[in-house]
Amino acid sequence: MSIKTANLGFPRIGSHRELKFALESYWAGKSDATALLDTAKKLRAENWKLQQQKGIAVIPSNDFSLYDHVLDLAVMVGAIPAAYGWKGGPVDLDTYFAMARGSTGQSHDGSTGGSHHGDCGHAHNGYGVPALEMTKWFDTNYHYMVPELRRDQPFTLTANTPLEAFLEAKALGIHTRPVILGPVTFLKLAKSTEEGFDTVELLDRLLPVYARIFAELSAAGADWVQVDEPCLVLDLSDRERAALSQTYRALGEVVPDLKIMLAGYFGDMGDNLPAALELPVAGLHVDLVRGPPQIEILLEKAPDSLVLSLGVIDGRNIWRADLNAILNRIAPLVSSLGEHRLQIAPSCSLLHVPIDLELEAGLDGELKTWLAFATQKLDELSVLGSGASDRSGVIGALEASLRAVVARASSSRVHDARVAARVAGIDGRMKHRGRAFLARKALQDDRLRLPLFPTTTIGSFPQTSEVRKSRAAYAKGAISEADYEAFLRRETEAAIRWQEEIGLDVLVHGEFERNDMVQYFGEQLSGFAFTQHAWVQSYGSRYVRPPIIFGDVSRPKPMTVEWWRYAQSLTEKPVKGMLTGPVTILNWSFVRDDLSRADVSRQIALAIRDEVADLEEAGAAMIQIDEAALREGLPLRKADWKTYLDWAVESFHLCATGVADETQIHTHMCYSEFNQIIDAIAAMDADVISIETSRSKMELLEAFRSYKYPNEIGPGVYDIHSPRVPEVDEMTELMQLARGRLSDGQLWVNPDCGLKTRKWEEVRPALVNMVAAARALRTMGQ
Repeated sequence: MSIKTANLGFPRIGSHRELKFALESYWAGKSDATALLDTAKKLRAENWKLQQQKGIAVIPSNDFSLYDHVLDLAVMVGAIPAAYGWKGGPVDLDTYFAMARGSTGQSHDGSTGGSHHGDCGHAHNGYGVPALEMTKWFDTNYHYMVPELRRDQPFTLTANTPLEAFLEAKALGIHTRPVILGPVTFLKLAKSTEEGFDTVELLDRLLPVYARIFAELSAAGADWVQVDEPCLVLDLSDRERAALSQTYRALGEVVPDLKIMLAGYFGDMGDNLPAALELPVAGLHVDLVRGPPQIEILLEKAPDSLVLSLGVIDGRNIWRADLNAILNRIAPLVSSLGEHRLQIAPSCSLLHVPIDLELEAGLDGELKTWLAFATQKLDELSVLGSGASDRSGVIGALEASLRAVVARASSSRVHDARVAARVAGIDGRMKHRGRAFLARKALQDDRLRLPLFPTTTIGSFPQTSEVRKSRAAYAKGAISEADYEAFLRRETEAAIRWQEEIGLDVLVHGEFERNDMVQYFGEQLSGFAFTQHAWVQSYGSRYVRPPIIFGDVSRPKPMTVEWWRYAQSLTEKPVKGMLTGPVTILNWSFVRDDLSRADVSRQIALAIRDEVADLEEAGAAMIQIDEAALREGLPLRKADWKTYLDWAVESFHLCATGVADETQIHTHMCYSEFNQIIDAIAAMDADVISIETSRSKMELLEAFRSYKYPNEIGPGVYDIHSPRVPEVDEMTELMQLARGRLSDGQLWVNPDCGLKTRKWEEVRPALVNMVAAARALRTMGQ
């Protein structure tokens, strides 16, 4: 007898990024809705069939999305803000993509008021409709669209998408377990459009919609439904715990024949676990990768009738599992509860890992034996399911697992004594700048002589098809290194000249030589490995290939100095040196699991410190060390925040504190609830911080105002995740909101983020408008 294997979700993107290309073709007007939906249907079928072939007993459906599963749920329950012009009934793709990406208010032929492929024609003050806010999904690098809910929010079922997916799989002969985001997590993650209103108060209105979805699933033959409530690993209020109890009692009473597998993941449920065990559900999924101590509570308190889904395969990292150790860990549960009450599963959806290791033909052979992507994790699940009760049938797989674990632990490629010694030698002098900020500011102002409301960009400019083609041609050997460098120099010079022409105050070199803000550095650091096809969804059609940190990290030679020196030679205006910070490199990589994340971060920080020193020696007056992902690494429980923030801030200091006081240190952060970590941000003591604020209408600045933050800030006035071009008045209005919170002398004017993913025809008018807005502000400030 074997234990059932279950999967919680599979990557949506396709092994060759089919979804990305279908989406972008549709958005560009090169294909129609039928082509897009046909591609999506094909990918779903491939995912279901693969899991069936791998022997997975419980296969998920409705884990697919064209853009984002939280957005899907908002649309499904009719939580669509009035700005998008929805009048009820089925929701079309234009409205769906307008919520995801914003719209220009123009049709594909350029006329106003039309609608085509995500650029819906709903008017919004004459310049289209902005997208919903986007933020990080718990502490992952996946982004979700933040639903907007009002106090009198109505809910209605626009389409039963879990039912549609279930029936689609059923037609292929595959019985699935539909997946839906739980109502409490959905409400908790939503944004209230009114002050003093807790969105969880809307539960009574939302539950009837869930009841209808569940009833229709049951009538169609579904026997189980997976309800994801990752909020179970957060600090919950009494109201939220009561909402969980209300939800599952109500749904159990309305649809008693449909069994609920309640799934919590991304951490230890902690004090929420006893309450979760008492909920009237048929099954409970527990993340035992991030919360291994939960096994003891399960042994002691799990009700006799409860099916336990054991999340023992890491759904968020790519290391091959130690299958023997896992079987030993779960043996007490198998012995105590029996095989029929257990399921073997990943810790969370496999959305967060690449699809198939076998696509990596060029990856180092030894390293490859240490890894497992989503497809290989299905194999690991099958081995565990079979071996949990009798290991004799999988002895070969268990021996292979052990060999890989031992080989990795003993490899000389992993450990570098010089790096370990340097980390051990970190002292207090490396954690502070020389003077306090106001003293540094006086020196920097005298050196830089910038106007009020100085303008700049975050770093990157559009990576055009010409840039990508040249990079690919160079990688294939089709053009020489000299020809490739000459091309990059032409692109860099053109960018510098154009920035001068439109009047930006602080320039960037455009980063045309960089494939990715993390990969570019990782490729030049020791201890990193890279893939060719290991794409992971970040948001929508934006996919990334996270580096793999497998060993100790150091910097063999300078990484950015020559490109900065060339760019600065072209202009009298200051050009920022552009670096990615250690915590962002860490959080956007697949990190080794045999060393603490804090120590890996310190290793990276010391490597970046060397680069900062070389840039300053070359003459850089400004150096930007981006920590875009600092907050996303924040532990989900507040009790754990201080430890993380202490070493994260220390890592930034290790990078930044070796420079003279006259050298201005910048940083950039994405999507952060700054009020929660404002002390840590202040402790970083960057001279200038740029942040994303345009979608939130400068609300994020409130934390800096309340804190009386003394350093300088560039609040984003241009939402670079949307194709729409903001007008001068819109940017000016945003900066006026910023002026209401901070002093004029603190404020910079810049986009929300880097411009790599945008097109020049969007970027050029947007930045021209941004410079015009800054000039208007200077007039107002006189």
